[in-house]
Amino acid sequence: MQYSEETLRTLADCFKQTLAPDPEPRKLAELFLKQSSEQPGYGIAILRLLSELSVDDQVRQSAAVNFKNHIKYRWPVSDPEGSTLASIQDSEKEQIKALIVGLMLNTPPKIQSQLSEALAIISNHDFPAKWPLLLPELVANLRSSTDLHVINGILSTANSIFKKFRYQYKSNELFTDLKYCLDAFAAPLLEVFQKTGQLIASTQDNTVMLKTLFERQRLCCRIFYSLNFQELPEFFENHMAEWMGEFHKYLTYNNPSLSEAEADKESVVDQLKAAICENINLYMEKNEEEFQGYLSQFAQDVWGLLMTVSLSPSHDRLATTAIKFLTTVSKSVHHVLFADGATLQQICERIVIPNVKLRDEDEELFEMNHVEYIRRDMEGSDLDTRRRMACELVKGLSTHYREQVTGMFSAYIQEMLREYAVNPAQNWKGKDCAVYLVVSLAPRQAGGGSVGSDLVNIEQFFTTQIVPELQSADVNSLPLLKADALKFMTTFRSQVPKAVALQLLIRFLVAESNVVHSYAASCIEKMLAMKDGKQPRYSGAELDPYLEQLLTNLFAALKLPESQENAYVMKCIMRVVSMADLRQFTSLCLAELAKILGEVCKNPTNPSFNHYLFEAVAALVRKACGRDSEQVATFETLLFPVVQIVLEQDVTEFAPYVFQILAQLIESRRPPLPSVYIGMFPPLLTPTLWQRSANVPALVRLLQAYLQNAPQEFNQASQLNSVLGVFEKLVASRSTDHQGFYILNTVIESLSYHTFAQYVPQIWGILFTRLQRERTVKFIKSLIIFMSLFAVKHGHALLTDSINAVQPNLVFMILEQIWVPNLTYITGDTETKLCAVAATKLLTESPALLAEGAGPLWGRLLNSVMTLLVRPEEERVEQETDIPDLDEVVGYTTTYAQLYNAGKKEEDPVEEVKDAKEYLAVSLAKVSTQYPGKFGALIQQSLDPANQAGLMQIFRAKSSGLMGLHSDWFNSSHLLWVSNFVLHLNKVELAHQNRVDSSEIDFLTPPNSATVVDYPASTH
Repeated sequence: MQYSEETLRTLADCFKQTLAPDPEPRKLAELFLKQSSEQPGYGIAILRLLSELSVDDQVRQSAAVNFKNHIKYRWPVSDPEGSTLASIQDSEKEQIKALIVGLMLNTPPKIQSQLSEALAIISNHDFPAKWPLLLPELVANLRSSTDLHVINGILSTANSIFKKFRYQYKSNELFTDLKYCLDAFAAPLLEVFQKTGQLIASTQDNTVMLKTLFERQRLCCRIFYSLNFQELPEFFENHMAEWMGEFHKYLTYNNPSLSEAEADKESVVDQLKAAICENINLYMEKNEEEFQGYLSQFAQDVWGLLMTVSLSPSHDRLATTAIKFLTTVSKSVHHVLFADGATLQQICERIVIPNVKLRDEDEELFEMNHVEYIRRDMEGSDLDTRRRMACELVKGLSTHYREQVTGMFSAYIQEMLREYAVNPAQNWKGKDCAVYLVVSLAPRQAGGGSVGSDLVNIEQFFTTQIVPELQSADVNSLPLLKADALKFMTTFRSQVPKAVALQLLIRFLVAESNVVHSYAASCIEKMLAMKDGKQPRYSGAELDPYLEQLLTNLFAALKLPESQENAYVMKCIMRVVSMADLRQFTSLCLAELAKILGEVCKNPTNPSFNHYLFEAVAALVRKACGRDSEQVATFETLLFPVVQIVLEQDVTEFAPYVFQILAQLIESRRPPLPSVYIGMFPPLLTPTLWQRSANVPALVRLLQAYLQNAPQEFNQASQLNSVLGVFEKLVASRSTDHQGFYILNTVIESLSYHTFAQYVPQIWGILFTRLQRERTVKFIKSLIIFMSLFAVKHGHALLTDSINAVQPNLVFMILEQIWVPNLTYITGDTETKLCAVAATKLLTESPALLAEGAGPLWGRLLNSVMTLLVRPEEERVEQETDIPDLDEVVGYTTTYAQLYNAGKKEEDPVEEVKDAKEYLAVSLAKVSTQYPGKFGALIQQSLDPANQAGLMQIFRAKSSGLMGLHSDWFNSSHLLWVSNFVLHLNKVELAHQNRVDSSEIDFLTPPNSATVVDYPASTH
């Protein structure tokens, strides 16, 4: 895109149109900008537009957001297999880097913040190696500028750049970058922090300027946190006194003029104090020895701070960071600061209890925003709330003073319960606090539940405090206490008697409070998911007495206000449908679920709800249609309208789910498939569908269902060519090659050879081209599994001949370079068995491997088979080093979510072989009688000592079992060979123990030798 005045006017008009309320011009403008972004120079043109002061600020702000997104998606080098977005050219990147810093420092704050984010994105890719001038430029401007906003802009940018040091794993590269940044920025940062402190001291009346200066100090503290996160740098250790002196000064600073008028808005002073609390907590956690000289002072500062902090939401962050610091101290060797009983009592009474008690803001959240309340209270995302941090402080104190702390809180809980008993209507918040403490302080076990409490007798507490709430005649009275009781039941569900659990819970599914009926649904679902050992605690039969009321209330809950898409309720429905015998309720459930599907298709907004909805449908299909295939038609009648909407209206979020459900229906049907399915097949091969990564696994699953359940359609029609075209596309990419093999394996397994014989040369060409171009562990494993399946389904002769048709003797190259070295990396019981059986067939039936000259390869293959069969996966399989193709998915894409209840049933392609080890023993015995004296020395030379021992164990274990085998291919000669083999191995073992040269022992004396019986000619 060429830079000109006309270009700038056009871009400005387009960005103005993107803000228009009318969707038509807005869409046209967005389309133009999207097309323009493909042109070289687009980023430079946007930066030029941002520098034009004559352009409206709203338009410039819109352009700044567009520029940030342009950088986000196009700065990384694009992958030819992945993103279709062209990367910004290197020459343009250099121009952008030359312009962006100066422009960012001279734009209004809203535009500056967007450019700062864009700069941070660039720095993640290029800094410092490809952008060595960035930090010197920032430092130079930091030291020379006197503009408050410019300095804050520089610090904001530096903060964004240095954040990477907080979350990246330690590495030489990371520490090299960190040292570079410390050398350039540590000293200027301290200078700015101290100079700003002097300005604050001399500027007590200018509120606007003070707020800007305090924001600057906050940014300095956040940079301090990033630069100190990995380890204590030498500069900061040498200047710790200066930093800590400033921190102490601000923790005790007070200026009422800087307070905010709004109750929920945090002041700049509190923001700075919270940042300092995070810094001293970091030092307490990671640099305790160096920090201990300052600890006593800061403990007093934080203690005093918490004594004055109010319960207002504006002080929430400061309170939680301060409490977190005390918690860290309480767990450390300096816990003696809290050893005095009076100190512990003060902490509990003046810090913990006030912060755990329910506030008006919590009640409002409960009533007005149930989703956020549940997220904090039930799902554990309340790590930064006062309640949670206060409980963490109690746990920290209990580390060294368990007896004292437990005694205090037991007494507090009993006192609050006594007050509630005197006047429930007035003192119900005390009971809420008591239940919260019991639940939050209970030790957790695997699975999320708790088994007991040091504070109360759980059984007694349940009987006296929880059951009365759940037996209350009015499910809508005191809903917060009802929610507390349900949360208690969820937490201690392993101890709730089965006989009363469902009786108490079901009626709360129709409570008016969204939190209450959500908690009831969550509690029931978790109880049904419980296991005693490996057995479910609740059986389907135990649900029968409650099933009708349970289903009625669950579906009724989805009709309550603001719960039409309640994920907790739908998850509970899914669990019930999966477990219960729904014979008489199948129609009810199907009708309700289909109705809900029709509604959510119009505007999918809740991913969790939608997933559990489709899981419920899949569970219903699995149970009902799996039991009675005649019901498939009923399901199709109600579900096909939804399928039609999803496919015709391109509801991308639901397409993967629909494909999985369709695969289930096809697999549940008796052949032949109705014409509606046959007609649906060609559109499924549309390239657009396969371009969406989320669709691929589900479409592959559906194609497999077609191939397995309608093979005659592929035997008679030309559809196979299109299917193999999909395979070719998928196998070309590292991210989808395994999906391509799934299709290919199903073709091999389900269709007759003559159906796909004409495509076999093309298939080998595709696979070997990819193998030559790019080998990965995953691809090689998939290739070995495919070749193994080919060999067992259509014969090793066809496998060998078809590979050699590509290039003479190519099969030997594949065996030597691919199959034998990598066979041991195969994982999975079915895959291991398949590959072992296929390799055994090659060893004992393939003329090529049994021919003269192939002995060394034969031995290496047997060694690999033995490793595969006798060594555990963790010993023979190294961690895969394939790097995932993250660049293949750029930007937002719908994520594929597999339906557990629609999972493909794993089938054993070599079901006739019960034991791969026994099959190997029998096959070796058979081939050794056919080629007497051929394999003895070869086995001894080729097998590792561990594998020789393993083979001996196999024959020892199987020889007794082989005694009972009688067939036309396993006779007495084979049995005698096995016996001789076991005897020989025993001799070798004995010789080894006695240090006798094993070469003196005849290895595997051939069965027709004079030393053993001569066999009838018919056995050879």
